[in-house]
Amino acid sequence: MTEFGLPEERVKLLANIAEMYFREGKNQSEIAAVVGMTRSNVSRLLKEARESGVVQIHINHPINENQTLAQQLIERFNLIDAKIIDVTQFDELLPKLGRAAGKELIKYLRPGCVLGTAWGTAISATVDQVEMKIPIPGIKVVQLLGAQGAHIKEYDGHAIVRRLEEKFGAEGIYFHAPFFVEDSRMSELIMQSKSIEEIVEMAEEADVALLGVGSIDIDHSSYYLAGYISKEEILAIQEEGVVGDVCAKFFDSGGNLVNHDLKDRMIGIPAKVLMKIPVRLGVAGGLAKVEPIIGALKGNFINILVSDTATAVEVLKRTQN
Repeated sequence: MTEFGLPEERVKLLANIAEMYFREGKNQSEIAAVVGMTRSNVSRLLKEARESGVVQIHINHPINENQTLAQQLIERFNLIDAKIIDVTQFDELLPKLGRAAGKELIKYLRPGCVLGTAWGTAISATVDQVEMKIPIPGIKVVQLLGAQGAHIKEYDGHAIVRRLEEKFGAEGIYFHAPFFVEDSRMSELIMQSKSIEEIVEMAEEADVALLGVGSIDIDHSSYYLAGYISKEEILAIQEEGVVGDVCAKFFDSGGNLVNHDLKDRMIGIPAKVLMKIPVRLGVAGGLAKVEPIIGALKGNFINILVSDTATAVEVLKRTQN
């Protein structure tokens, strides 16, 4: 049995008929003549293909951009660009942010450029939506943070790089180290290893970085939800004024870097290397990300923002002089 719960030969039949109908544009009568069955049988098989998941229909609704809010953000935070999109349903947030960010990312890629990337659900959604109509030769994709663990999820750094390799026909440069270690001494030794030094050197050549904006809210922190830090630890760094992070660089609401013990146990490129990357594209949305976005913008950790209308309105409201 296949993943669709059907025999392999049945799946092949459904896929062949669906391809003729949806890709080649043949009508049901023409397909019936090709495969030697009645038109009504073809109709039933097309229905089965949809219901079984052999055929999945995805509709790309147009993305409505709020250019007024985008321009206000550009002027207030001296950004390169901003894309602010309308989102009416929560389950549309990541796919729509991903589509907008994917289009924005393509604008800054050139032959032979180096693209740095962190990890996270917003970055994963962006990679999902990237569409390359014309190949860009010679792109290198470098991982900016260590890997999450033995079980590679779609939003983990290794998986992000691998998928970008496939999308762009790029060369992937992987950060072969854990993201989180037991103590600062271990972190220091890893960062001094030759292979990691080479990664950092490559990151210093990056032209563009694809970044998420992390929250330290206990209900939304990827570090807490992934089990990297305890509830007590996350409450402790909140007490120190941390509101969010970009590429594991933690900052307060004013955009100032905050030093704490946890930072020294996370493996990734140094803050000074991140800030040297000319284009730092941040993808984040939802009201839980308002304070982290404000900190990221004030600290200049990102200089392009892709977000949603409701979040942008709140960011502008809370940063009025």
